[in-house]
Amino acid sequence: MLSLLPTAVQAQDKPLYTVVDGYKVDADTMTGFRTWRAAACDRCHGANQEGMVGPSLISSLKAMSKDEFVKTVRDGRLDKGMQSFGTSKQVMDNIDSLYAYLKGRSDGAITRSKVEPIR
Repeated sequence: MLSLLPTAVQAQDKPLYTVVDGYKVDADTMTGFRTWRAAACDRCHGANQEGMVGPSLISSLKAMSKDEFVKTVRDGRLDKGMQSFGTSKQVMDNIDSLYAYLKGRSDGAITRSKVEPIR
């Protein structure tokens, strides 16, 4: 069954992410997943973004704005053990894609943490 779910929309009316069958995603969202993996965010937030030492991003992104997300990733929360990624070129160059991937997980549109490109 093919189901296309562009659920979150940015201000320009361009979908924040596009998901098919719960795990096939557009190229930008795929870049976000690859950035997640490269930055090893799963060490603290868990392989399924459900939290470990760090909080669940599935829950956090339900209430956190994109601006708050960017600030947290860029500056870290050193008092809580969250490192800063502000000097990571890969993370900062792909922050919008990373947000799209994690927001899709939080919204429930992306139903598993490991995604594949839409073909």
